[in-house]
Amino acid sequence: MRIGIIGAGISGLTLAYELQKRGVDYHLWEASAEPGGYIRSRRELVGNASYLRELGPNSLLGGDELLAWIDELGLTSELLFANPVSKARFVYRNGHYRALPSGPPSLLGGTFFSWRTKWAIVRELFNKTRSIGSETLGHFFRRRFSDELVDYALAPFVSGIYAGDPDQLLVSETFPMLLAYERDYGSVLKGLIKNQSAAGRRQSFSFRDGMQTLPDALAARLTKLSLNDPVSQLTRTSNGWRVTSVQGITEVDQLVLAVGADAAARLVAPYYDGLAQALQAVRYPPMTAVHSAYKRVDVQHPLNGFGGLNPAVEKRFAAGHIWSSSVFGTGPESGRCPADEVLFTSFVGGMTAADNARQPDEVIFRNIHQELARSFGIRASEPVFRAIYRWDRAIPQYDGQIVAVQQQVAAVKADKLLVCANWYGGLSLADCLKKARNLAEEIGAKSLINNF
Repeated sequence: MRIGIIGAGISGLTLAYELQKRGVDYHLWEASAEPGGYIRSRRELVGNASYLRELGPNSLLGGDELLAWIDELGLTSELLFANPVSKARFVYRNGHYRALPSGPPSLLGGTFFSWRTKWAIVRELFNKTRSIGSETLGHFFRRRFSDELVDYALAPFVSGIYAGDPDQLLVSETFPMLLAYERDYGSVLKGLIKNQSAAGRRQSFSFRDGMQTLPDALAARLTKLSLNDPVSQLTRTSNGWRVTSVQGITEVDQLVLAVGADAAARLVAPYYDGLAQALQAVRYPPMTAVHSAYKRVDVQHPLNGFGGLNPAVEKRFAAGHIWSSSVFGTGPESGRCPADEVLFTSFVGGMTAADNARQPDEVIFRNIHQELARSFGIRASEPVFRAIYRWDRAIPQYDGQIVAVQQQVAAVKADKLLVCANWYGGLSLADCLKKARNLAEEIGAKSLINNF
């Protein structure tokens, strides 16, 4: 049995690697010259100074199982765990960044939230309401907590992780465990308390040379990866699929789509109009990543955390700023920036501020510098290093459009057409890795049965 995989992002790479481990024949096509999809790390040399920029995901969150898999790839020595200070998260409110409460004492005793919201959090333990169909994250949290918690905790978090709007994203598709907590425990807080030990074992990490270390390691181990080989046509056959690419024609028994929704729509349109239309409706907001480095002596803020998120209600230009040099350190050991500097990774755009991401470079640079200078007490007139990268289609939105995609994907499985992509079944890096490994296990088991 031969498996065809289109798209060498982290999902396609992981699936191919796991199939290869199991002795399952496969072929992986990638249109670009570089594997990894959204995972891209760039080393920039300016004189004697070295800067490591993450253009996409900045870190990976996982536990012992994921770390064991990383070790299997021979990457344990390359791991770089986030510094303890990064556990602190800041949110912009009333003119400056304030630390989000990290537990019950700081939540109830602190001043970040009003007493009305504190009381709403306590009352959530006894909230008997239940979710309705197609409920958004915003509605769910307003129903169980308060508007203030949505505006100053949920919304900036959703914007930072999903580039999304909590009033559009579905709770069932983004955080289904919240619905499970409500159903099984009668309270989100009770569910979190019951399951906090498992969540606490996960760690945030990257690699010394950036996140691209992972897809590069996977690609280096694959024997049937075709780069610079875009697929132009799919043809149904009696036994599976015929894949036409620049480098030739290949027959496969099963085909896995591991590309973006737009590319998948183009490929399946001749056979599955309903699926193509559903995929074309998936929304991807633009997002622009801006990296800015300053001399440490010119920055008055201690930068004692992961970074600062900007709630939409505060009308800031950026969605937020990761304090990259605080998270992973400075100097030659981690290479994020020189030891006497600090590096900010700013994200502009998303569903709630898409127009900001489309501004000219000089406008974005000016606005980001002004925002950083005012927020963190930066005395320099401009950064010592800055760079920009644009994603016209950044992150697929798990809103109402995704439900139609799920229904259509389920309908085509009988035709030996499968999906392993971030627009189906979870979009985080951990989700993509887990989905790919599970699918490889499923395919491998069927292959053994067929061979037997």
